[in-house]
Amino acid sequence: MSAPEILIIDKTVGMTSFDVIRVLRKHFTIKKMGHAGTLDPLASGVLVVGIGAGTKKLNNYLKLPKTYGALVRFGERRSTGDLEGEVLEEKDAGALTREDVEKALRAMRGELLLPVPAFSAIKVDGKPLYKNARRGIEMALPQKKMCITEATLNSFIEGERAEAEIEFVVTSGTYVRSLAEELGRRVGYPATLAGLRRTSVGEFTIKEAKPIDLFT
Repeated sequence: MSAPEILIIDKTVGMTSFDVIRVLRKHFTIKKMGHAGTLDPLASGVLVVGIGAGTKKLNNYLKLPKTYGALVRFGERRSTGDLEGEVLEEKDAGALTREDVEKALRAMRGELLLPVPAFSAIKVDGKPLYKNARRGIEMALPQKKMCITEATLNSFIEGERAEAEIEFVVTSGTYVRSLAEELGRRVGYPATLAGLRRTSVGEFTIKEAKPIDLFT
């Protein structure tokens, strides 16, 4: 099977973005590969992969807008901003309503200045934040401009650990973990990202993405 220059993969939960590259290198027996935009292990969805000469095109896709389906859990905040981390703060979110979440989401549309997640590759003093975070070193988190183009609340389940399914359309460089925590702050409850699926990168959509299992 000949390798395309650009391949759209549907990454599964549990894999790193580089795990995808390892699988594809073995399948196509081509070493020169890369991807545009990293997905965390707990996230799934669209990953744009460049193969061979296609790696030279990846810069064209780094700044494209992205669409995510996010599951935000209210009532707890975690060290990583998602379910991989330790619980740092808890509060019963039973009084939270769908209307509260919708109102906060409307106010969040546009440009925001937010702290980046502690477990991210952003560098401070030449070191990625996640390296210090893994060692338990607390640091002031740098803030970054992030932008929400659209935010739609698709479902809401009330309870002590209320959960909201939200579709975010964002500009490049936006951390959905940061959006989840900011949404929690605005409604008065700690929050964390309980699930994430990237459904588009620019014009590349999940409908055209190939399951990584096809190449194993």
